Formats: sequence, C-alpha cells, structure tokens
Amino acid sequence: MLTHLALFRQRALIVALIAFVIVLVLWNVPAFAPLLYPVRLFVTFVHETGHGLAAMISGGQFNEFRINPNGSGLALTTGGSRVLILPAGYLGAALFGAILFYVANRVPFPRTISLILAILIVLVTLLYTSWFSTAWVVGVGMAIFLLALWRFADRGINLLVLNVLALLTALNAVLDLVGLVTNVNASAGAIRNDAAAFSNEIAPLIPPVLWAVLWAITAVLMVLASAYFAFIRRR
Repeated sequence: MLTHLALFRQRALIVALIAFVIVLVLWNVPAFAPLLYPVRLFVTFVHETGHGLAAMISGGQFNEFRINPNGSGLALTTGGSRVLILPAGYLGAALFGAILFYVANRVPFPRTISLILAILIVLVTLLYTSWFSTAWVVGVGMAIFLLALWRFADRGINLLVLNVLALLTALNAVLDLVGLVTNVNASAGAIRNDAAAFSNEIAPLIPPVLWAVLWAITAVLMVLASAYFAFIRRR
C-alpha cells in the first residue's frame, strides 16, 4: 500500500504535468496574453529582489527597487559585489522558480507554502518598495492573491497554482535571457541590460551575448535540476 507521502508525490507529478500544459497554452494562445501581464510584472519583482539580495549577501545594502508598467525594473543598491549583483536578477528569478517548483512538489503542504510565500512577498514589498508605486502594487496584489489561495482554495488548487507560478517565473527568466542572446542590439551593448553591464564593468573583453548565453544555460540547468530532484531522484 502506498504511503500518504507517496500518494502526494504521484498526485504532484500529475499536477506538474497539467501545469506545464497550462503554461504552454498561455504562451501560445494570443487571447491569453493579458493574463501573462501580471506574471511579467511579478517576474520583474523577483528579478529586482534578486539583485538586492545579492547586494546584501556580498556586504552591500539593498535600498529599494522599482517596476515600470512596461515590465522593466531597477534595483537601487549600495556597495556589494557587482560580480554577484548583476547576474542575480535573471538567475535569481530562475532560482526562485526552480526552488518553488521543487518545494511545491516535495512538501505535502501546498496551502502552507502559499501562506509562507505571501508573507515573504509582503515583507519584501514593505521593506524595499515605495508606497503605492507599481512595485508596491505588484507585491501587495500577489500577496493578496496567495492569501486568498491559502484561505479559500483546497490543496489541489494550491498545488496547481504554485506549479504554474513556479514554471512561469523560472521559464520567463530563461526566455528573457534567450531574448538577450537573439537580440543583436543587446548583444552589441546598444541596449542597457544586465549582461551588457556585466560585460562593461567586469569583463570588457567578453561580449554581453556570451554572458547571456552562460546565464541562460545556468537558468535552464536550475529548472531541470528542480524537476530531477522533485520527481526522478529517489531518496
């Protein structure tokens, strides 16, 4: 007879596959594009938080971050290691999505995960955004959504939504990096982005497109590793 944990992991695999199909549909059906706009803003929220956390980890300060309505953003930091700070936006978003995917499918308490994630988002919002700014609205809005999910939705719905959110966040970070690789202007440094900044400030002899490729590969490996440890590797 299967244990409760084994049954959860079987169910989690099915839900994860459904979530992946949902993500593919959202990306490929133009009518669903408006639904992806809030996700785009949330990915930027995670991206800029990644820059800030990297600054703190490397001995600097995270002052605040901003999000523009078009989905771009800016993290204001002081000190810290630019070697860590600059890649931490894209890679931080990919890592966040990968960790959320792993935890959601390995820990049999999806409603509790929704609650904890909401609390973390509220803390980041209150500490590092200006009141009623776009970043503040994105953080508060996502926290309210997750709290409603925790309070009113059952475990299955919580698990499905967490999987969709994890995949959208991680894969959006990967797609952003692929966009840098395929954008000729970005690779030439004409467009200011993290890869161009890293090339200019840290390694001027290496073009931005190469850093974008390396970061994209790293982000893909993060996502694949989360799937491997969540469903394939036996303990």
